[in-house]
Amino acid sequence: MKILLLKPSSLGDVIQALPVLRLLKRHLPASEIFWWIDSALAPLLEGDPDLTGIVRFERKRWAAPRHWPEMFRSIRWMRAQNFDWVIDLQCLARSGTFAWLANGKFLIGLDEVREGARGFYDVAVRRASFHTHAVDWYLAVLPRLGVPVHKNFQWLPERPAIAAAVKSKWQTDGARWIAIQPGARWENKRWPVEYFAELVRLLAKHLPGTRFAILGAAGDKPLGEMILRAGPQRSLNLCGETSLPEMIEWLRLCELMVTNDTGPMHAAAALNKPLVALFGPTEPRRTGPYGHLENVLRIDLPCSPCLKSHCTYKKPNECLKAISPATVFERVQKQLQSSAV
Repeated sequence: MKILLLKPSSLGDVIQALPVLRLLKRHLPASEIFWWIDSALAPLLEGDPDLTGIVRFERKRWAAPRHWPEMFRSIRWMRAQNFDWVIDLQCLARSGTFAWLANGKFLIGLDEVREGARGFYDVAVRRASFHTHAVDWYLAVLPRLGVPVHKNFQWLPERPAIAAAVKSKWQTDGARWIAIQPGARWENKRWPVEYFAELVRLLAKHLPGTRFAILGAAGDKPLGEMILRAGPQRSLNLCGETSLPEMIEWLRLCELMVTNDTGPMHAAAALNKPLVALFGPTEPRRTGPYGHLENVLRIDLPCSPCLKSHCTYKKPNECLKAISPATVFERVQKQLQSSAV
């Protein structure tokens, strides 16, 4: 049995789709499973024990016509594999097209009307309701394939060599770490950075010995510097400094994460880490930290969740600004006490 999974992006979406891979491999241990993924995210899956191979989607590179021969070679390779199942979990026109061009024996995808990708599929799986979580929607393809859904799997298996390298490179031993994630793709998904800084001051004052790992992309580095100044002797600004596998192992060694709605939040949830997730314009029941929705903090406003990338409320970003550092501090303390029991 040969299977192709298509879920090229984004980071959080790829992490949320991993249970599909895990359960396919548990049910069909002899199967060969390949994952079509944006090349920028490929390190997340490299060396994964359940994957036979990775098919890199060079989205930016293939936008230029001079690189189209590379794309055609990739398509020819996929077609030559003679896949038994092709599973499109992205459900966009682009992924639907590549899934169809792979010419597998059976093509299944998600029923999403945005770009008409479902027209390529043999079977399209509807979202059960507006509030159905993305993970549950992805998993809904498996019963259509005769694959049982359960929770007997490890979402993000440890990478011992990378974990050891993280501990050695940043000298992590001897401290309790809290991960701080100040960035997010949308500006209006970001809890104010000065609130993060105040939270670090409160935690440093009341939790002696605690240190802070500030995570994020290179573009988040200025945010990290602002937070770093709130606890310079006890913080590391790791924005842009870690690979994706290193970020995962950092989260594994942290006791807790305070985060906006962003990709690393889903990694923390997959690791079953205690977390406090700050939500404004997005709907946690659809895309929140799976299995940890009780640890989402949000404010009820007439416009929230708006699901929009730009705020139009009379008080800009009030859905996040109304969540005080003191409120988050109290929730962090509660989470740490619960996890210590």
